[in-house]
Amino acid sequence: MPLFLASQSPRRRELLTQIGVVFETLEVAVDETPAVGEPALDYVRRVAREKAGAGLLQVAALADARVLGADTEVVLDGVVFGKPRDAADAARMLRLLSGRTHQVISAVAVVSGGREAESVVVSEVRFASLDEAAIAAYVATGEPFGKAGGYAIQGRGATLVAHLSGSYSGVMGLPLFETATLLRGFGFAL
Repeated sequence: MPLFLASQSPRRRELLTQIGVVFETLEVAVDETPAVGEPALDYVRRVAREKAGAGLLQVAALADARVLGADTEVVLDGVVFGKPRDAADAARMLRLLSGRTHQVISAVAVVSGGREAESVVVSEVRFASLDEAAIAAYVATGEPFGKAGGYAIQGRGATLVAHLSGSYSGVMGLPLFETATLLRGFGFAL
């Protein structure tokens, strides 16, 4: 049975490949704007489900298709950070995260024609205290762009993280234990 990843994220593709999953990617357009008053956890779960559902609509002609959608967000004090718009926004995010513990919420949804299942992982990440020089140097690498919260734990951003409690792969964008469990439930041998 075919598996489709409703994401163009290179990190998600790399992580799925790491656990031996054969898949094709789909490009989906989903509005990722949080609804007014929507709790962060509900928001991340909804976006993952909507990505999977949008992908399933694209491959509806394949009766046995399974589609995986995922979303990962950085949350501090209930505020979803998203991806930085520019260098100033990336620096602003890093200043807010400096010396503090934030949550990284990663949701995975797998859907087929007659079934849907999901899993959510909340990891706690504590940043070291960062001075302006460290923030500017990290932003100058270009790594913050396209990353929730403006950092990549799998890259140079690892030097910003003083402590992680939870799922390393979830912070990267796809919690592998939970993803593998979901896929096994849909009949995939991993």
